[in-house]
Amino acid sequence: MLNFSFTDEQEELRKVLRDFAKSELLPTYMEWDRKGEFPRHLWEKMGELGLTGLRIPTEYGGSDADCITTGIAAEEIGRGNFSMTAAVSSNALIGEILNKHASEEMKKEWLPPFASGEKIIGIAVTEPGSGSDAAGLKTRAERKGDSYIISGEKSGITLATVADAFIIFAKTDPELGARGVSAFLVTADLPGFEAKGYEDMGNVPTGRGSLYLDEVEIPKENLIGEENRGFYQVMNGFDLSRLLLGLQCMGTAKQTLEETVEHVKTRQSFGQPLGKYQGVSFPIAEHYSKIELIRWQSYRGLWLRDNGKPHTTEAAMSKWLGPNAAQEIIHDCLLLNGHYAYTKEMPIEQRLRDVIGIEIGDGTAQIQKLVIARGIFGKEFRP
Repeated sequence: MLNFSFTDEQEELRKVLRDFAKSELLPTYMEWDRKGEFPRHLWEKMGELGLTGLRIPTEYGGSDADCITTGIAAEEIGRGNFSMTAAVSSNALIGEILNKHASEEMKKEWLPPFASGEKIIGIAVTEPGSGSDAAGLKTRAERKGDSYIISGEKSGITLATVADAFIIFAKTDPELGARGVSAFLVTADLPGFEAKGYEDMGNVPTGRGSLYLDEVEIPKENLIGEENRGFYQVMNGFDLSRLLLGLQCMGTAKQTLEETVEHVKTRQSFGQPLGKYQGVSFPIAEHYSKIELIRWQSYRGLWLRDNGKPHTTEAAMSKWLGPNAAQEIIHDCLLLNGHYAYTKEMPIEQRLRDVIGIEIGDGTAQIQKLVIARGIFGKEFRP
């Protein structure tokens, strides 16, 4: 039996979040990009709605939401402020990692303020010499008595300049490759820790940048999970975040397309609305079709995760197709809206800049195709 319907509670949540996105997020979407500021008060508002703790159990202050509900949140927040979807997608990934692998003491200390939006935690895997090849990272963590000493550089880290702490992935046994990676919780106020922001093309408010760790000392209790198991802890989480990223891209693409439909209904050319011309209506029809196909593919992947079924291939499909289709759709909408859409008086150019960044983060299109091919051919055929 197939059932493509959401529950009544999920539909009600969608309505609440769409209203929130329209009234609270969309009106100021361009403001934070222009100012280059992180709107922490909006993050905290999303915390009040339960969005920053969706994948965290209620005993730690979270919403204990399933993956499909989390996907609804990513899609709807993407309609209002694309950058703020990090509160859903990044927090879901980090929330799962901490809930599944952190010690009880760490969970009690960090999960409640993280779930409420009071504390922000980033995740730091990528380095200057290793992005998609996460197993090739160079950051080292050496055990010395009751402490670990961490040194290295992380690059392209979302929330680098605004987070209170980070999950840092470092080599604890360099000779073991991916089997020698561990995860640690590192607060941003420690001696030897420094963050420097980038001047990015898009997603400006999220404070992306590099982290520098010069013999940063942390207690051994800040180890997350087992030593040398960090790589495997994060890879499963990426299957969730990739599906959420696909949906947030579809949210912003659909918002842009709906705005464009209203424009071409009223804009006159040669005595009739633009929407009457097939050169205008056919591309819009194609884009609506792509959005629906990718949306349902993403929700199917989330359903598989909720039901404990394999979904790595589906997640890679969503991560590849979502941002790729979104940038094509938004680019077309920019052209259909004419020269005003090329100005910074409209949000379309910003949405285009923002979604392009998602074509890189959490694995490029080429990496997603490798994952898909491995799912088709089997692991023995991977490069």
